[in-house]
Amino acid sequence: MTTDLLSKDENVIWHQHSVDKQTRAKAKQQKPAVLWFTGLSGAGKSTVAGALEHALTQMGHHTYLLDGDNVRHGLCRDLGFSQQDRRENIRRVGELAKLMADAGLIVLSAFISPHREERQLVRSLLPEDEFLEVFVDASLAVCESRDPKGLYKKARAGEISNFTGIDSEYEAPLSAEITLATGVDSVEQLVQQCLTELRLRQIIA
Repeated sequence: MTTDLLSKDENVIWHQHSVDKQTRAKAKQQKPAVLWFTGLSGAGKSTVAGALEHALTQMGHHTYLLDGDNVRHGLCRDLGFSQQDRRENIRRVGELAKLMADAGLIVLSAFISPHREERQLVRSLLPEDEFLEVFVDASLAVCESRDPKGLYKKARAGEISNFTGIDSEYEAPLSAEITLATGVDSVEQLVQQCLTELRLRQIIA
C-alpha cells in the first residue's frame, strides 16, 4: 500500500498565514465581498459588472472581474457545456472567488450559473455577509432580441445544445440581495443601485 491510496483530505491541511483576510482588507480600506451576477445570456451581466468595476476602481477600491467566457480560456478550458461540466465550471470559479475575497478584494463574477443549487454552493463557501447574489433580470425575449454573440440564433437552429433559456432551464433567484432590471433602467442607474447596496452593507464607505 502507498500513501496514494489514502484520502487526499487526510493529508492536505489548510495553512493559516500570518497575514490574514482582515489585514489585507484593512490595507485596502474595504470589506471583501463576492458579487455574483447571474442571469440569461444577453441579460447584461458582464456589461453591468464591468461598469460597476470601473466605478469602484475610480473610487480607489481593489476589485477583480471574473467573466464566464474569460475563465474558459484558461482555468476551465478543459470543460465543455454538459450539465456536469457546467457545474464543475461554477465550482472552480466559486473557489477562485473565495481566494480572491481572502486577498481582500471585491470580486465581481458574471456567470449564467442557471441552477440555484450551484449558486448556493458558492454562497456556502463564504461568510454570510460576503456573498451578494445579483440577479440581472431580463426576459428571454429581450435577451434573444439582443443576442450580442449570435448564440440564440445558433441555439434555435439546433447548432448549440443545452443552451440556457432554449433547451436548458434557468432557475431565477428566489431572494437575491440585488435585482437589476436591465430592460428598464440604464447601466448608470444599475451601477448606482449596486453602489448604494454596497454602502448599506458597509462593503465600501
